[in-house]
Amino acid sequence: MPGSKEIRNKIKSVQNTRKITKAMEMVAASKMRRAQERMRMARPYGEKIRNVAAHISHANPEYRHPFVVERDTVRRVGMIVVTTDKGLCGGLNTNVLRLALSRMKEWEVEGEGIEVCAIGNKGLGFMQRLGAKVASHVTGLGDRPHMEKLIGAVKIMLDGYIEDRFDRLLIFYTKFVNTMKQEPVMEQLLPLAGEHLGTPEGAWDYIYEPDAKDVLDQVLTRYIEALIYQAVSENMASEQSARMVAMKAASDNAGTVIDELTLIYNKTRQASITKELSEIVGGAAAV
Repeated sequence: MPGSKEIRNKIKSVQNTRKITKAMEMVAASKMRRAQERMRMARPYGEKIRNVAAHISHANPEYRHPFVVERDTVRRVGMIVVTTDKGLCGGLNTNVLRLALSRMKEWEVEGEGIEVCAIGNKGLGFMQRLGAKVASHVTGLGDRPHMEKLIGAVKIMLDGYIEDRFDRLLIFYTKFVNTMKQEPVMEQLLPLAGEHLGTPEGAWDYIYEPDAKDVLDQVLTRYIEALIYQAVSENMASEQSARMVAMKAASDNAGTVIDELTLIYNKTRQASITKELSEIVGGAAAV
């Protein structure tokens, strides 16, 4: 059994660790509220531009933008994987990367090629270790997403779709449900279909200036960028929530360890005192 001094050192070490995890929990809680506010503020813009994109895409049948045209065959797939730059956020990155890896294995079995855009240091490191073809990446986003940092990597993927380097573009990120629950999801960005674009109610007639092609190129590109920005915002809100929960669990576990070590320390100290008393009594009896 370790001595009293070793147990005291362990208790002090765990107490110092608990101070760190408690501070990180409070910082994550503060950042989480701001991240959730930014995420909710971005949602109305995404919904409005989705409606505009849906109406515009259906209003001019003589010109079909490449983003809304279904490909007959899928030979290559583009992936945008959104993760965090830092760790200590539970299984957040592990879950989304596990989802991405399972899909990649399915596509490889079907003979489809894969290109990856990694947003976040954890995803970039994972894809590099995996040996995947990383077409672009973004790291060091901080606590607030900035479109000017994302737009370069996103444009490479959009150009790749237009140039037929791949036939589908998908995004993997962690969707914020609530403080205790975050879900890894996969969504198709291109070609635009399903819930992202939808079918407008009624028909709107537009007058295009300068022409339909220029307008659609701008609007649909901004729409895809808005979707990616929203995904990054959701992922950041999920990151802070997961980190707060993970640090709270670590602080609670540290408290449990301290209680157990304190009990062991008291038992050891009591046994030592009892032994000393026995020796004193034995010595006195011998005299």
